[in-house]
Amino acid sequence: MTGLPSSAARFELALRAAGSDAEIVEMAESTRTAEEAAAACSCAVAQIVKSMIFRGADTGVAHLVLTSGSNRVHEKRLGRRLGEKLERADAGFVRRVTSYSIGGVPPLGHAEPTHVVIDEDLLAHDVVWAAAGTPRCVFSTTPAELVAMTGGQVLTVT
Repeated sequence: MTGLPSSAARFELALRAAGSDAEIVEMAESTRTAEEAAAACSCAVAQIVKSMIFRGADTGVAHLVLTSGSNRVHEKRLGRRLGEKLERADAGFVRRVTSYSIGGVPPLGHAEPTHVVIDEDLLAHDVVWAAAGTPRCVFSTTPAELVAMTGGQVLTVT
């Protein structure tokens, strides 16, 4: 754990508590966007797990959508699947709910409970890369482990 930024070290505790031994890597370059992350991780953009927080318009529920870096979430269609209209969350909501800033939101270890949706397209890969608490920290995992760790609901998000 030593040597990692404090938010990545905090995420590492959640990762271990979830039963994962995945290694968190701090990159020299930014991994804030899917394209930057793919270049830094030497993988396809589709293997990058984008973490997007949406807010239920009526319920206020935080929905964390873990989507393939090559996909764009279709908010209206996904909202219909989830049974409520979705709104993009602002930076303040994201920070309050997850305790992480946009660009570094990991798939678990959040300050408040989130409903997790996992893009079914991620399941096509042997390995995927996700944010680990900062815009420069990432970790690799299998899609199966990602589903198991988060308890995420696998859906079509496009």
